[in-house]
Amino acid sequence: MTESTVEDPKTKYFNGKYPKQKQEAPAVQKKMDPRPDCGEKSYRGSGKLKGRKALITGGDSGIGRAVAIAYAREGADIAINYLPVEEEDAREVQKLVEAEDRKAVLIPGDLSNESFCKEMVEKANQELGGLDILALIAGKQQAYPSIEEISTEELRKTFEINVFSLFWTVKAALPLLPEGASIITTSSVEGYNPNPMLLSYAPTKSAIIGFTKSLAKQLASKGIRVNAVAPGPIWTPLQISGGQPSEAIPQFGQMTPMKRAGQPVELAGAYVLLASNESSYVTAQVYGVTGGIPTA
Repeated sequence: MTESTVEDPKTKYFNGKYPKQKQEAPAVQKKMDPRPDCGEKSYRGSGKLKGRKALITGGDSGIGRAVAIAYAREGADIAINYLPVEEEDAREVQKLVEAEDRKAVLIPGDLSNESFCKEMVEKANQELGGLDILALIAGKQQAYPSIEEISTEELRKTFEINVFSLFWTVKAALPLLPEGASIITTSSVEGYNPNPMLLSYAPTKSAIIGFTKSLAKQLASKGIRVNAVAPGPIWTPLQISGGQPSEAIPQFGQMTPMKRAGQPVELAGAYVLLASNESSYVTAQVYGVTGGIPTA
C-alpha cells in the first residue's frame, strides 16, 4: 500500500501571480495560462460511484470537468452538458472518461432554454440507461463596476442559467430518479459574502442556497438527497472571460487565508462524497470549499 504524504495546502497547487489574460465568454480552458488542474493526472478513484449514472452541467471545463473526471474514475457513467462553442474542451473530457472504460455522453446546448433542459435530461437518461446523480455546476458570472451597467437582459440571462435551469432540470429528472439518488447544486462564497462587482451573479448564488435547502426537505421522504457545494475563488474559465476585472487576475485568490486560488480538482472530492452512499445522512447542507473564507 502506498503511504500518504503530508502536503502543505498553501503550496500544493499554483500559488503565484496569474498572467493577465482575457477571452470572450464562454472561455476555452485549453487556452488558459496556466491551465486549471482538474485532476487529469492526479485524481485517483476507489470505486465509490461504481455503477452510478450522472448528469453534469458545465462538464467541459473548470469544476464540472474535475467532477466528470472524478466520477468516471470512481466508476460512474456520465453525461455532460456544455455550450456548443466549448466542444473542444468537451471532447477532451470525453477521451479522459472513456480512458477509464466509462461511458461519456456529450449534450451541447443552452441551459437558459427550458425546452433544452428537458431534452438534456431525456437524452442523458436514455443514453445512460437511467439517472441517479445530478451535478448541476454550470454558471454565468460577469463583473460590473456599477448597477447602472447591468442590463435587464444580462440579469435575466444570469438567473435563467444559474437558477431557473435548476428548476427545469430537476423537474424533468424527478420522475426518473430512484430512491438513493443525489442532487448536488453549486452555490458560492458569493452567496454569503458578495463582491460589489458581482451584483448580477451573487444574488443567484444566494437563491441556489434557498432552492437547495427547500428542495432537500421536499424530497427527503422520497429518499433523494439534495446538497450544495459553495466554492471560493477557483481558477476556471469564468474568471478570465469577464468574471473578474482583467486587472484583478494576477492577484486572484490571494485574499484568502490560504493566499491562493483553488484549483477545480480540490472540489472533486466534495462532489464525490455528496453523490456517494457515504453521505447517506447528509441533505440540505452547503459544503464550503473556500480556502478559509467564512460562509457563516
